[in-house]
Amino acid sequence: MIARGIMLGPNQPMILHLLDIAPATEALNGVKMELPDAAFPLLKDITETCKDVNIAIMLGGFPRKEGMERKDMMSKNVPIYKEQASALEEHAASDCKVLVVANPANTNALILKEFAPSIPEKNITCLTRLDHNRALSQIAERIKVYVTDVKNVIIWGNHSSTQYPEANHATVTSINGERPVKELDTDDLWLKNEFINTVQQRGTAIIKARKASSVLSAASAPCDHMLDWVLGTPKGIWLSMGAYFDGSYGIPKDIIYSFPVKCEKGKWSIVKGLKIDEFSRAKMDAIAKDLIDEKEVAHSCLN
Repeated sequence: MIARGIMLGPNQPMILHLLDIAPATEALNGVKMELPDAAFPLLKDITETCKDVNIAIMLGGFPRKEGMERKDMMSKNVPIYKEQASALEEHAASDCKVLVVANPANTNALILKEFAPSIPEKNITCLTRLDHNRALSQIAERIKVYVTDVKNVIIWGNHSSTQYPEANHATVTSINGERPVKELDTDDLWLKNEFINTVQQRGTAIIKARKASSVLSAASAPCDHMLDWVLGTPKGIWLSMGAYFDGSYGIPKDIIYSFPVKCEKGKWSIVKGLKIDEFSRAKMDAIAKDLIDEKEVAHSCLN
């Protein structure tokens, strides 16, 4: 997808820097052999360093396994992201844009931010675009429209089963104009229950169905995230992005949290002034508490 221009547009030549841990070296070499075989016109070179990278997509991490406590998982991931942050701090371009995909994505991104202080804090993000895309598709399926007709859902908080997918500000565009989702689907019970639960548990449902994690959608979402961040979001449309924000909407500043953002000229800005009802407030605050607790667990692993 990247080499075809899906992530940065059809006119951006690139050098791919591919790194992995030692046990995966043989498989990575296979990937490096196949990329030239595809004769991608945008792919100019492949290397195994992170020197001068402008974009870093961090896929590596230790997944939570059955029976593991949260601290057990964090004790594995904290040193990984401390080491990767140090490498980026030393070798990456000063304007490097970072996207953390591996879970727990929010806290992994926070650790990376702390150990790569020369990278601007606004350039360190985590992925909630997969959940954002899932929310768009669930509404489109429910209302029976094309997914491109739906816009401005929000994923508040984190990429986990405690995230809060919200459709209060989402709209649908048709030949009759643009209308709020809540006008087209007046079943408030669906929006506050089944819709939220389906988006939260979609990854688990896919694992159950195919006996493995999401692949195509999980690869597409980082491309969407970066494309909008680098080239900008269309007017009137926002995306969900986990980043180090400014305390907007009453959320503490010292965590990585997903908000609605719009992008222009390679920079993002938070969508301001959205009305937050009591139901949403409670969900958003609960996620913030979870992320603060997770941050404390991560710091205890550092100590």
